[in-house]
Amino acid sequence: MPQKKAKSNNTDTFEQKLWKTADKLRKNIDAAEYKHIVLGLIFLKYISDAFEELHQKLVKGEGIYEGADPEDKDEYVAENVFFVPTEARWSYIQGQAKQPTIGKIVDDAMELIERENSKRLKGILPKVYGQQKLDQASLGGLIDLIGLITLGDAEAQAQDVLGRVYEYFLGQFALAEGKKGGQFYTPESIVRLLVEMLEPYSGRVFDPCCGSGGMFVQSEKFISAHQGRLDDISIYGQESNETTYKLCRMNLAIRGIDGSNIKWNPEGSFLNDAHKDLKADFVIANPPFNDSDWSGDLLQNDGRWQYGKPPAGNANFAWVQHFLYHLAPTGSAGFVLSNGSLSSNTSGEGDIRKTLVEADLVDCIVMLPTQLFYNTGIPACLWFMSRSKNGTKNRSRKGEVLFIDASELGYMVNRKNRAFTDEDIAKIADTYHQWKQQGGKYQDVKGFCKSATLADIEKHNFVLTPGRYVGIPDEEDDGIAFEEKMEILTKELAMQMREGLALDEEIKKQLAKVGFTVEVEV
Repeated sequence: MPQKKAKSNNTDTFEQKLWKTADKLRKNIDAAEYKHIVLGLIFLKYISDAFEELHQKLVKGEGIYEGADPEDKDEYVAENVFFVPTEARWSYIQGQAKQPTIGKIVDDAMELIERENSKRLKGILPKVYGQQKLDQASLGGLIDLIGLITLGDAEAQAQDVLGRVYEYFLGQFALAEGKKGGQFYTPESIVRLLVEMLEPYSGRVFDPCCGSGGMFVQSEKFISAHQGRLDDISIYGQESNETTYKLCRMNLAIRGIDGSNIKWNPEGSFLNDAHKDLKADFVIANPPFNDSDWSGDLLQNDGRWQYGKPPAGNANFAWVQHFLYHLAPTGSAGFVLSNGSLSSNTSGEGDIRKTLVEADLVDCIVMLPTQLFYNTGIPACLWFMSRSKNGTKNRSRKGEVLFIDASELGYMVNRKNRAFTDEDIAKIADTYHQWKQQGGKYQDVKGFCKSATLADIEKHNFVLTPGRYVGIPDEEDDGIAFEEKMEILTKELAMQMREGLALDEEIKKQLAKVGFTVEVEV
């Protein structure tokens, strides 16, 4: 691969080339394991680059750095840069890349970095490089490959090179892992849409099934894009898969996001809520679809079930009520659920949905197109719930619910997967914002959006499928008169019938050559 730095304008091609080369070096390692190997090295390269840039300034000792000690850890802590000991620096590791013990060298480096930055990184970094099944020559090749890119200096950070590479790799690993990939990664289209609709400018942001932290990263991006202050939000999360939790902490650390309120325990949010007293301004989540293994039988009388007891065989409405339990008095929630949540009447789910609607907590429902997810073909939707529909933040929307049918939007990225364009995301989010705003320019659009009353919803037996409310779009008049259109169509039909007859004759002729005849009874 040519020595192409990430400063090239053609970053997409760069990311794809980097992935393809890294994937070739994977050999017989399972994608689920390999992601920790690759992403750990990318993290190591990033913090080493950032360290080296400040280290050089301290060595020069000019201006504010005059008299500074380049090996004093406090100098790095003061500038929010991870301190990297000599034997963990990328230059040292890359110099050892051809050694048969390179795996142990990397593991030792990870240990050293954790020890020197224990407050932020203790127990987070992968130490899997010395394992016997990992080909050490391929590992050395991977180190040389990642060594070609500059990730952590000021210019690369300004371009978010690392963020884009890390996110691209997470997505590719999710694709490679198939169904398991959904445990740690929500496709960017969905995360962006949720964040753009919720607009988490300030306050506490909570994701109780946070995966690799995509919701938090996108929230920070949203604030930066709208010239907000990153200090205005604080993030809280929980994850039950330990390796995914570590991915999340690394994902946040490389972006300078405080991950100290991201908690892990094996029991998960239902059995061992790590943020029992939290009341969040925003809840953003993509919980597991239709989860039957959520220990519901142990939680039948839990205090969170204010709107009805969720069935032990499906966690959908347990998640909904968990989100509401953690929502502040003026908070809003946006989350992904399977389409079944909109219409199911199984095991009391219809009664819970009815209670939520009558409590005026449902703000907006968005029907998503198929094939947005890497891990499931189950059709999905977005729910938006609000405790502030009374006009404290926007116009009063009491007794109203917005339905959006986005099932026809998006484009095919490849044969299996769909994504939203920027215009698709803007169209959906702007529709929601215009509907919420005082003096907004919202209008119902047949086939796309409809502002319904609670009375309308009651007529549909509290089924919340958007198609029931938005209707079918009117066919556009193409301006061609009916008679003219029929003349064109009948001519086309006659031509097709002639072609059909000719084809029939050709088939008979070919069959006759091999001794068969076709008798057609009229």
